[in-house]
Amino acid sequence: MLPLRDRLPTRRAPIVNYLLIGLNVLVFIWERASLGAGIPGRALLSDWGLVPAHLLAYPAEGVVNVFTSMFMHDPHGWMHIAGNMLFLWIFGDNVEDALGRGRYLAFYLLSGIVAALAQVLIAPHSHVPMVGASGAIAGVLAAYGSLYPRSPITVLNPIPLLWLFFGLFFELPAWVVILEFFVMNLISAFGTGAAMAGGGVAFFAHLGGFVAGLFLVRAFLRRAPRREHDRWGGFRSRPRKPPPGYYYPPHRPWDG
Repeated sequence: MLPLRDRLPTRRAPIVNYLLIGLNVLVFIWERASLGAGIPGRALLSDWGLVPAHLLAYPAEGVVNVFTSMFMHDPHGWMHIAGNMLFLWIFGDNVEDALGRGRYLAFYLLSGIVAALAQVLIAPHSHVPMVGASGAIAGVLAAYGSLYPRSPITVLNPIPLLWLFFGLFFELPAWVVILEFFVMNLISAFGTGAAMAGGGVAFFAHLGGFVAGLFLVRAFLRRAPRREHDRWGGFRSRPRKPPPGYYYPPHRPWDG
């Protein structure tokens, strides 16, 4: 299922989320320009991506690549960065709204760091460079699912036969969409061995970032987000709104 949008507005402009998206896009443009200038993509990713074996052999040098790898994507195509930025656009603004700008930036970076270390732990001798914002964004998804599990998410209907019943688009509660992301990565991680010795998707980085997000969101959230927002009410029914003046009590940092 491909999420397309949510219904949850923010109380102020998500400046940090915009900057993160912008930085990822600018780095991707630089990568594409470097390819056009004749720099091999493999060399580009090796220089700035996270190589587990290099990090363990030269930690002082490799630690810089932990951060730079979070803002790089495969320069040979658009799908990698397009998918990541779509997820960050949909879910990141509301997590920033709940945590605050400074806390959100720290939360994002820490989720990315844990994601990177999870992949290093699984494949410590790998010489394949790892790049992408997916690990940090997985943490954002976990935070959103914890904070707003019933928020309706518009998704693209992946089964043409069901277009007759639900249309091309339909809505699901956030917890279903985000749980599907976690389960698919879990199945893929153990189904492929996930050592990433020969390249491919770093599924354990996604899982590590997701688990980090589940714990970090509670550490970074000072109080419950007092938010009125639509709640999923079924495939065809209109989303249910909480009664006027309703807010989430301080001792519950999520609405599930």
